[in-house]
Parts: sequence; C-alpha cells; structure tokens
Amino acid sequence: MTTAALEILDRLIAFPTISSASNRDLIDFVVAFLATRGIEATLTPNAEGAKANLFATIGPKHRGGVMLSGHTDVVPVEGQAWSGDPFRLRDLDGRLTGRGAADMKGFLACALSAADRAARMDLATPLHLAFSYDEEIGCLGVRSLLEAMAAAPFRPEMAIVGEPTSMRVATGHKGKTALSALCCGREAHSALAPAALNAIHLATAFIDKIRARQEAFAREGVRDAAYDVPYTTLHVGRIVGGTALNIVPNACRLEFEFRNLAEDDPMALLACLEADAEAVAAPWRKAFPEAAVKLEVANAYPGLATDADEPIVGFAQSLACRDDPLKVAFGTEGGLFRARLGIPTVVCGPGSMDQGHKADEWVSRGQIAECDCFMDALLARLAA
Repeated sequence: MTTAALEILDRLIAFPTISSASNRDLIDFVVAFLATRGIEATLTPNAEGAKANLFATIGPKHRGGVMLSGHTDVVPVEGQAWSGDPFRLRDLDGRLTGRGAADMKGFLACALSAADRAARMDLATPLHLAFSYDEEIGCLGVRSLLEAMAAAPFRPEMAIVGEPTSMRVATGHKGKTALSALCCGREAHSALAPAALNAIHLATAFIDKIRARQEAFAREGVRDAAYDVPYTTLHVGRIVGGTALNIVPNACRLEFEFRNLAEDDPMALLACLEADAEAVAAPWRKAFPEAAVKLEVANAYPGLATDADEPIVGFAQSLACRDDPLKVAFGTEGGLFRARLGIPTVVCGPGSMDQGHKADEWVSRGQIAECDCFMDALLARLAA
C-alpha cells in the first residue's frame, strides 16, 4: 500500500459523513486535493447545498475513458460497540479500522492516490472520478449527477464502482424497490371490536400475501446461482399501528422491499403486489367503504447485469489479475449508470461487505495494496 493511500484514507475516515449529515467537508477536501494537482472538479449539490456529488476528469476531455465511482456517505455508528473512535483510522494488526474503511472510503483513497499519480502522467485516455452522496439510503444523491452526465457532450466508456468485493470483479447485483403499505380500517372501542375493521389485521393479511409470493419465488422462480440467495426476495422490515390496547386501530403502515433478479420485471412484481393489496381490502369494502391497502414506492434502483463477454469485464479482470467473477447481494449505483447512461459497468473494490456496517469496520492493508496495484495497471493502460 502506498503511503499516499494510507494518508488519504486517514483523512477520509475523519469526516463523519453519515447519510443524515453533510458530506461537504469531505467534498471540499477532495476539491482542494485535486486543485493542487491541476484537476478541476465539478459539483452537483443538493437543494440545500449541504451535500454534493463530485465529478472530475484527468487527461483529455474529448473522449470517453474510464470512470472510478464511489459514494462518500457511511452508515451510522449509534448502538454499535466500537473499541475506539469510529472516525479515527486505527491499524489493528493490519486491519485498517474506522467507519467506512471497507464501505467504501478505502476505494476512494486509492482512487485519489491514483488521481495524484495520473496528474503527473500524459494520459492518452481520460480517468474520471465520480463521488456521490446518500448512496446508503437508496442511491439517492447520484441521480442529479446522472442527469448532469446525461447532458454532457461525452460520457465515460466504462465504469468501475468500487464497492467492497475483495478485489474480485462483480458483474451483477439485484435491483431493489422499497415500498410502504398504508392499511386503512375503522376504529372503535375494543369491547365492540367485531363492529370495527382492524387495520393491523389487514396488514397481517397483506403480509401473508407477501410471504406467499416469497415462497413462490423460492420454490419455482427464476434462479441465478451466482448469487448467495439465487432468487428474487421479498421482506417486511417494519410495522407501525395502533394507539392503545382498547382501541381497534384504523391505520397500520408496513415498510417492505423486494430485491429482484434482472430476469424478474420489478414493474410486473409491483402490479402483482397491488393486486394482492386490493384482494385483501376488497372483501371488507361493502361494510367498510374506507377499507384499503394503499401501496407507495419510497425508492427504487435497477439491478446490474453485465454480460461476461462484455469488454469491461475482461478489462477489469486484467487489471485485477484474476478471472473469478461474482455477483453481489447488495445494491450499488452501478445499475443506475448502466440503465440511465448506458455505461458498461462492473463492481470491484477493496475489502468485504462482511466487514461493512459493523462495529470496528475494517479493510486489510493487503486489500488496499491490491487496489493500488489495480490502479497502477489502469493508469498504465490509460497512458498507452
């Protein structure tokens, strides 16, 4: 691992860029870091200006090139038993420990170290950096960057998203749709419960429908053995309803999601869930006209499915010096780059998601060293 990458990672970890907070201090650091090397960065801030995406190009600006993409936000640390300050990088027997070390400031540090080296080279093909905000809460921030890139006169020819894959090249991930279901009934004193419509009961009936669809996907759905869970999944994560034990509740809200394989159309699955919701509410509507299960999509992003024979796959594998591709269970911004901009994309970065989102999150020195070698190989190709 280069000293530069370690020093940059130390600085990046020190910025507490939890998704609920601003990332501007980190972005301002990156802007200054690049400016001192003669690299101009373009920002796309959010409406309040408290957060921003960053895009920068090193080398010729009239051709596509390769984009290194990563998010700057991290998950919270509250409720986790850290052995030290989460926002101070510590080396614990070769484990570089701190919030975001694996997910994914280790990659950002290597990308910035590579930008430092690239600034002193005569690149024939450009290197692009794309750093986003609010990835951890549904790939939200990058969308304004996508719109800016869509309007640009050129766009990268390929993208490498540096989420932690232990430096293996990932060619796919599932899409995700996050939803809520507002179940509407009629309230009454609990002593008169049969005269009311219990919204929690509606919610549990809808949950039964969700579970039945999950069982059908597991039993007979499309399968992709490259994933740990090789089929589309549905999951209820939160339920809120009722105000007191002696009141039949008139409202109950579920929060749930599905993560779909590329072969399963998310819009078709959404239509099936809407039919399930209506099937739960309709039998009650004659006696209770207000009966309803109303679905709302909170957020969605597409999956990534890059064919193994696409040039980006062989290119990235040659940089990583390994040919054991995989598909990852977690979502990334890669699906959006492919779906919105048509950019061939893979996922490859240092560390493992097994260490992400936990107390004492870490990435090994060896993984950062591998990523540095990957970047050196990339720069050599861009200069050739």
